[in-house]
Amino acid sequence: MGVYYVDTSALVKLYIHEPGTEQMLRLVEPEEGNRIAVLALARVEFRAAVRRRERMGDIDGEVVVSLIERFARHVEKLYMVQHLSEATLEEALGLVDRHSLRAYDAIQLAGCLTLSETLGGEDPRFVCADRNLLDAARGEGLATFDPIPATDD
Repeated sequence: MGVYYVDTSALVKLYIHEPGTEQMLRLVEPEEGNRIAVLALARVEFRAAVRRRERMGDIDGEVVVSLIERFARHVEKLYMVQHLSEATLEEALGLVDRHSLRAYDAIQLAGCLTLSETLGGEDPRFVCADRNLLDAARGEGLATFDPIPATDD
């Protein structure tokens, strides 16, 4: 039971079956009692991700529309939405200086760090499927969850 801040790389796994989907579905099961937080920016990233899969021919257009609508309902009713603030952008600037991050990744991580400050002692776990971003989150002192099971190489 806790707060899980879900980056878009992991969030998409709740809507499109891919490696890590089973782990994400377990994380959001109601009986687990977890609260799921997303950055407001995830709405744009999510749509871009599913539209890209549509253009690649992986997902039918009607299915994409359904996924976008379902995600919008979940944003309204199920998820805690961390709004993009000046404090989040300032935090992202520092993250870019400290870690080798892409701009949106820095903003996502900054959103989690900003949320952490507002939860009053309850630290969110950063959920992400990007190893570089997970490393940066750990470097910032966050607990993390990678939905893609580790494999022995």
